[in-house]
Amino acid sequence: MQLCNEDDMGLSQSSVSRAIASTPQSLTRQEIVGRFIKFPMQPEQIRRNQEQFYQIAGFPGIVGAVDGTHVQIIAPKDNANEYVNRHYYHSINVQVVFNANYRIIDIVAKWPSSTHDSRILNESGLRQLFENHLIPVQTHLLGDSGYASHRWLLTPFLRPELGPQTNYNRAHRRTRSLVERGIGQLKRRFYVLHGEIRMSPRKTCQVITACAVLHNVCKDRHIPLPEEEDNLVENIDDNDAVDNQNVINHGAAAHQNGTLYRRQFANTHF
Repeated sequence: MQLCNEDDMGLSQSSVSRAIASTPQSLTRQEIVGRFIKFPMQPEQIRRNQEQFYQIAGFPGIVGAVDGTHVQIIAPKDNANEYVNRHYYHSINVQVVFNANYRIIDIVAKWPSSTHDSRILNESGLRQLFENHLIPVQTHLLGDSGYASHRWLLTPFLRPELGPQTNYNRAHRRTRSLVERGIGQLKRRFYVLHGEIRMSPRKTCQVITACAVLHNVCKDRHIPLPEEEDNLVENIDDNDAVDNQNVINHGAAAHQNGTLYRRQFANTHF
């Protein structure tokens, strides 16, 4: 690509290389990321998100859907074993949150793939927003069973009882599928996220975040997705119900409190 651009634009290959390298650096500056990727904080913004999620399957109080996805990289020089995921390739584990319009409202791209999804969320600024009550009560995220239940994070019942719990799981599955399709859209729009990125983990994380920023720019400007290819799947990760005991052990008290709240929530709304 650099050689073709050199021929087309009359620039040297080294100049094209520097321009390509500077683009992710520019797009991942804090002021740029904060401009295009923003978690809703105002009551009006939260209420609008909740209404849009409710229209999908009647699941109330949802502000975003969270999931992890892996982006493949070459084996890094340092601590390579930490970047080997359970599918036995090197990758970055990326946490991403979508709203009901497939817009990214939060992203964390910095963790090696051996890091569990639940730990990434537990150590994120997103959790601090909820735990420190900076987000109004009765506002929730949806996550799969790879996460521990919290009062602000609703996960599916692993063994649902007939009635409210079954209805809850059905609506949960339909609503949470949005984040899987959102990840599919992101990777479909930026095919670099599907292949092996031949950069260091630090630079790869810049590329991932830059793609997230550009994804939202495309959403704002109504730029359509590229034509779908037959061999392109939406989200190849299958993290549901993975290592669930490990999730529970990360915070048993919080998990128990979350499961009790989830049961009450299901009985009240479903």
